[in-house]
Amino acid sequence: MQPNTLLDALLDEAGFSRAGLAARVNRAGGARGLTLRYEHTAVARWLKGQRPRGQVPDLICEVLAGRLGRAVSLADIGLGTPGDPDGAPGSPLSGFVERATALWRSDEQQRPHVIEAPAVTGTPAVMPVWEWENPPEDADVSRAGRTAVSPADIALLRTARAHYELMYRRCGGIATRARIAGFLSSETAPLLRGSYNDALGRQLHRATGGLVAVAGICAYDSDAQGLAQRYFHQALRLAKASGDRGLGAYVIALLVNQSLFMGEHRQAVAFAEAALRAAGRTITPALASDLYAMQAKAYAHLGDGAAALRRIRHAEREAGLILPGREPDETGYVQPGLVNVQVAEALLYLGEVRAAHGHAAAAVGSPAHDRGRVHRLAMLCRIELRRGEPERAAVTAAAMAEQARGMESQRLRDRLRVVREQLVESGSAPARDAAELIDGALRVPL
Repeated sequence: MQPNTLLDALLDEAGFSRAGLAARVNRAGGARGLTLRYEHTAVARWLKGQRPRGQVPDLICEVLAGRLGRAVSLADIGLGTPGDPDGAPGSPLSGFVERATALWRSDEQQRPHVIEAPAVTGTPAVMPVWEWENPPEDADVSRAGRTAVSPADIALLRTARAHYELMYRRCGGIATRARIAGFLSSETAPLLRGSYNDALGRQLHRATGGLVAVAGICAYDSDAQGLAQRYFHQALRLAKASGDRGLGAYVIALLVNQSLFMGEHRQAVAFAEAALRAAGRTITPALASDLYAMQAKAYAHLGDGAAALRRIRHAEREAGLILPGREPDETGYVQPGLVNVQVAEALLYLGEVRAAHGHAAAAVGSPAHDRGRVHRLAMLCRIELRRGEPERAAVTAAAMAEQARGMESQRLRDRLRVVREQLVESGSAPARDAAELIDGALRVPL
């Protein structure tokens, strides 16, 4: 089940509490000869995605329409077509915009039923990718709204994306997510509902897609996996509306990374293949190298060493073709050394510890933003421990703990905990000292 953010938004607009809606639905049902005894707990279940039975969806529409003074449809309350995802690339843009903006509002307001929702798996997880890759395309994305959208508005969205991405890299996703959700809800939503022609609309959807993708990254980093997935699916729908295949491939790379985290390794391989196939010649060397490197990790987890090594060679070949200044803003995360650390992880799973060490050392020796450096140091530390070098690992771990200071990230905390456990298990006195440094960093609550 996916949270019903549309119903949540209308409840807020109508000024109804959950108990208030339940009582009004009961009275409306009584007028139709129905005996209903709903309480606030039932409304809470509806907001979490449970579909009410019988005539209740129509009663909800009736109650809300009476309060708001306008017609309210089943689609308006999120009960139109069962299973219709927030960001399905084949869904009409007008309905998508309402669902997307409702999610942003719910995230900004820290709604637990939205933040704590689990990620979907199986067909619901795969369909947005399939629909992005396949027809139909959006023939016309123009819209007639109250506010005219200008090129300056689109420039603002691009500036915001760069701002929040940098904030994420320096401070972590937990600190950044509330800021970006607020910006999406207050600044971006009115633009999507505004007035624009097809050409300007495609630029608007592209700029919004890049911004929404960063929101998804922040949710992923906060360990709100269901929310992150919904943001990624939204970004994919926006990429399709923009007509930019490269942006869509970038969003799928984010889904590949999330699939690896959730242990969905075959899905990670399939998603990466879809991105490489559908983007075709529009894909850049930086993005291709990252997709191949993540595939290598997935194949290593699956125990297919030959396939992993083939993908490593592809990743290294594409990394050698990267030209600074020729990549879109979104692929700026593919900095020197990123492919090395991805390859190091794949090789480590394959038992190629010596080769993994070479790649990890090269990654640490390359320039990286603050967050990326923490991950690189963590990987090098793990490999040094595997090589029986606890003293070296202790020095690396101390540098990692210092680099992570000031960052609010659940993913980095997970990485710190893994390294700490491995340091303690080594039995080395310097390693234990380094583990205590990590303990100090972990004591501060997020």
